[in-house]
Amino acid sequence: MKKQDKASVNVLTHYPEPVPRTTLKPFTAHYKDLTRLGLPIVIGQLGIIFVSFVDTFMVGRHGTDDLAAASFVNNMFNLAIIFATGFSYGLTPIIGKLFGKGKREEAGGMFKNALLANGCIALMLMLAMWILYLNIENLGQPVELFGLMRPYYITLLVSIPFILLFNAFKQFADGITDTRTSMWILLTGNLLNIIGNYLLIFGKCGLPELGLLGAGISTLLSRMAMLAISLVIFFKRASYRAYSTGFWHTRITGRRQRELFLIGLPIAAQMGMETASFSLTTIMVGWIGTTALAAHQIMCTVGQLGFMVYYGMAAAVAVKVSNYNGTNDIADIRRVSASGFHLITFMAVITSAIIFALRNEIGTIFTDSTDVVLLVAQLTTPFILYQLGDGMQCNYANALRGITDVRPMMLFAFIAYFVISLPAGYIFGFILDFGLPGVWMSFPFGLTSAGIMFYLRFRHTLRKKEATRI
Repeated sequence: MKKQDKASVNVLTHYPEPVPRTTLKPFTAHYKDLTRLGLPIVIGQLGIIFVSFVDTFMVGRHGTDDLAAASFVNNMFNLAIIFATGFSYGLTPIIGKLFGKGKREEAGGMFKNALLANGCIALMLMLAMWILYLNIENLGQPVELFGLMRPYYITLLVSIPFILLFNAFKQFADGITDTRTSMWILLTGNLLNIIGNYLLIFGKCGLPELGLLGAGISTLLSRMAMLAISLVIFFKRASYRAYSTGFWHTRITGRRQRELFLIGLPIAAQMGMETASFSLTTIMVGWIGTTALAAHQIMCTVGQLGFMVYYGMAAAVAVKVSNYNGTNDIADIRRVSASGFHLITFMAVITSAIIFALRNEIGTIFTDSTDVVLLVAQLTTPFILYQLGDGMQCNYANALRGITDVRPMMLFAFIAYFVISLPAGYIFGFILDFGLPGVWMSFPFGLTSAGIMFYLRFRHTLRKKEATRI
């Protein structure tokens, strides 16, 4: 056995003799693989964050009421979009396994089934969001914002099918390790969104000044463009020919639909409950007032910086874990999941340092309101406190996804976000009267508890796999 292999055995089987100089060597190759695979995903996620920043900036410059209305509507739709994204994540380990076995045509057929499954989820979400729209006046929001909320809400509602069908393509591309293609499509869509925002929010180049509604129309058009580009690539690119052949020659079956729903729905529920805690928190923030809603929107936009970046790297963890799970390589499953957490923790430290250094300037980027700027500065403390927990829950949720142990995550998410996080927000924000910063103190409790539960479940499942293999 080589010297490096001995070090690997020591790390993975927890032998008592320390190997201080070689402790990280078993993880080095995984750092490189995860960075290569995850960096395009992270860049794509950063593009989404950048558009969200620009969107918030432009809407905020158009008016504080626009910003407050956008805060409520965006947080309501984040619930639907994250749920849909979670469902689409169920496709990645399926495609990754088929790709590893060289079954290209079968992978293309599964993509065909995924389009139908995501289309069904889109219709379900549109119905749910329409019911919410009909009851928007009963949610205790400022009356003066309803005229801005309604048209913006409708444009985002119409855009739901386009983003869901694009998500199916993105997870397919990630599953075959072609993460760069979806990255470039996302960046193209983001650029179109920014240009559309500028033209339609402020009424440039002879177009009408539509304010917040203009931001909604721009989002709709960019999502339509991303789906169109994805379909052209899938059916016309030479490297995708085997997949497109499988697409046309494969039938949609109940077995494939069942497989997609059995994996996708628990992931969607877990991510949906996390986002629901943020969305329901937004309703509580609306009880405080317009200024609090505006500050909340700014920090939610900033908060996406961490979440999207962490989840981008964690998505790479899911792909690699699924590959090793296919060969029952428990040692490398452990290594790659630990490597992902190391990388995400490093990202969390960098993110926290940047936000802390800019805590007094962040609000000024988006608004001229002194009250909003001061509130934003106060929210940076709970924001920093939940970064490590957020990174942990992202990493181990995706590690569990990679080994398809997804059902327990629904229970863990319910405990973390509904039993712990939401009551904590109400207690700190209203009973103890800490206001908006108190509401935000719920996030460190919820996200960290979720991360711990996901990690413990992951470790428990690997031990069971080892026990059955012996």
